[in-house]
Amino acid sequence: MYVTKLNNSKMVNLNINEIFYSLQGEAREVGLPTVFVRLTGCPLRCTYCDTEYAFKGNNMLSIDEILAEVKQYNTRYVCVTGGEPLAQIDCHVLLDALIKDDYQVSLETSGSIDIGAVNSGVSIVMDVKTPSSNESKHNKYDNIAKLEVKDQLKFVIGSKADFDWSVDIVNQYPTEAGVLFSPVFDTVTPTQLADWILSKQLNVRMQVQMHKLLWGDEPGK
Repeated sequence: MYVTKLNNSKMVNLNINEIFYSLQGEAREVGLPTVFVRLTGCPLRCTYCDTEYAFKGNNMLSIDEILAEVKQYNTRYVCVTGGEPLAQIDCHVLLDALIKDDYQVSLETSGSIDIGAVNSGVSIVMDVKTPSSNESKHNKYDNIAKLEVKDQLKFVIGSKADFDWSVDIVNQYPTEAGVLFSPVFDTVTPTQLADWILSKQLNVRMQVQMHKLLWGDEPGK
């Protein structure tokens, strides 16, 4: 189990792709001004990935440097994302430091890495990989049981087959977390996904990527 040592946080560096301020485009905090801390690197290569630019880079920042940049913005909401942020083990030090500074912190993760050591104050948004991603073999389904009411379980739907598969997973792995169904941008229309959800009378939240409706695939938005 990972044990955080905040006293040593000044010695910790993370590879950071970008830090930016925007509106949260997804999940429970959609529409809220948020600071995004995007970590570099990801072990997966999903077909529908929209942040491939975060796969590589070498921009090492200390925890203090990251916090200093976050503090420039007038918001208490911080989203730690990637890539896959948990691929950098010291991501836990950053999460703990943000919670210690009284931020409302969300973590976007694929769920392919164990989430058991994530700070209990963090809201986890776990993206279960659907078959069309070509990475569903890496899903750690035992992570679902670790999610709580404060967390969210997301399915990115790229086809009707993805939708049917996701319904099966929701039924097979009940969770207290909120369940999100999101269409792959420019592949499944929001109307299609809405009709599928209603036809099954599912108790899930449909979402669209608001930031893409506003700014497309522009980085830093």
